[in-house]
Amino acid sequence: MVLWILWRPFGFSRRLLKLESHSITESKSLIPLAWTSLTQTLSKAPDILLLGQRKLFSTMPEIETHERDSELFSPPSDVRGMTKLDRTAFKKTVSIPVLKVRKEVVSKLMRSLKRAALQRPGVKRVIEDPEDKESRLIMLDPYKMFTHDSFEKAELSVLEQLNVSPQISEYKLELTYENFKSEEILRAVLPEGQDVTSGFSRVGHIAHLNLRDHQLPFKHLIGQVMIDKNPGITSAVNKINNIDNTYRNFQMEVLSGEQNMLTKVRENNYTYEFDFSKVYWNPRLSTEHSRITELLKPGDVLFDVFAGVGPFAIPVAKKNCTVFANDLNPESHKWLLHNCKLNKVDQKVKVFNLDGKDFLQGPIKEELMQLLSLSEERKPSVHIVMNLPAKAIEFLSAFKSLLDEQPCSSELLPIVHCYSFSKDANPTEDVRQRAGAVLGISLEACSSVYLVRNVAPNKEMLCITFQIPAAVLYKNQTRNPENCEDPPLKRQRTAEAFSDEKTQIASNT
Repeated sequence: MVLWILWRPFGFSRRLLKLESHSITESKSLIPLAWTSLTQTLSKAPDILLLGQRKLFSTMPEIETHERDSELFSPPSDVRGMTKLDRTAFKKTVSIPVLKVRKEVVSKLMRSLKRAALQRPGVKRVIEDPEDKESRLIMLDPYKMFTHDSFEKAELSVLEQLNVSPQISEYKLELTYENFKSEEILRAVLPEGQDVTSGFSRVGHIAHLNLRDHQLPFKHLIGQVMIDKNPGITSAVNKINNIDNTYRNFQMEVLSGEQNMLTKVRENNYTYEFDFSKVYWNPRLSTEHSRITELLKPGDVLFDVFAGVGPFAIPVAKKNCTVFANDLNPESHKWLLHNCKLNKVDQKVKVFNLDGKDFLQGPIKEELMQLLSLSEERKPSVHIVMNLPAKAIEFLSAFKSLLDEQPCSSELLPIVHCYSFSKDANPTEDVRQRAGAVLGISLEACSSVYLVRNVAPNKEMLCITFQIPAAVLYKNQTRNPENCEDPPLKRQRTAEAFSDEKTQIASNT
């Protein structure tokens, strides 16, 4: 007869010892010292179990060490290299520790066993006992629960109160595709050691991925897995070029699911609808949209030079601000108008379809001339948002000598929020220097730079905020390249624009 002993001495790692005889005292397969120790402790130690015949459900578990490691919940190894998803290939049987309890105490007990209970997608934590209809089996976490000693003191107390034996048994559980997480599936399928794609940007019903070269042979499988494992996702797309065209959108490939790119999203309590294949939308900028919105007060004026479908313009308009929003992309312009009506701010937002430079030197110039000619008591705070990180700094040149009237009070000059990417080792100084070079002044002493998010390794997205100096904005003004501020502005600049912010990453997840 062959017996197995599951040995877990003194809390150290478990060993599975095989005895070639049913009689312990007659076995000569172990060295004397080990044998003596076993015979002395076998009847006392609760962590030593004799294992007999294997069953679907056994009170004497035979669970080998390798089933306790990280591979326990990994899909079968033969799915490696799969490029066309075959869900049936993911079947696997694993040994799970279970606790047998009377069915009438299950609900009371489960509240106390949250730590110990198994947490797996699609796996019931409580099942019928195949050998006793009046009992139930509670699935336990195989990484935490090995013997009754694995229960914490409070858990043992509850078991005792409910007259439940802490004896842990084994159950053979069949796992299928539905029971594996997306990351586990992709790690098993993709070449070993390669990066696994488990994250994506969610845009309504669309999962937007940015796959790397080594993942492309598996792109359709990856897309289908993302749809399968994320409720509400019905389409998966992959970006196949950078955002470098005139209209700020990018080409995409539908990897799996429906072709419909018309979608609806909710961000910061506002609703936006658009065709994702034709406009720019980034859900990771939600925090930044809120940050800028909070800087404006009722009655202020916002000029949004690259407005997209309205994530800055609409929340600001809801604060009873006047908004002038522009985008060159005809599709963005169309959906901007639509979203203004959808969010009931169409009477507060004037929408334009112009090149950014033409918008600055046309509508913005005209409005600034009127706003800055008002009496100081009536003059609102003016903010100009330029969210085109790849090129916005180049558009700053449009502010040079934009106005030809007499300069107004320095504190009433427009505040610019200009976005940029940087791969420099010191991205803050890099953005300051490049913006200052375009304006012909130094922004070192009169600007704040906010780190919006990390876009890619060694690539940051930042926002530089500064008040346009009169020497830049007005014609025939003496410009000091070493100083962007007049003395009064140094004393009176607003806290919102020039607070000494700590550099931080603000991304939406």
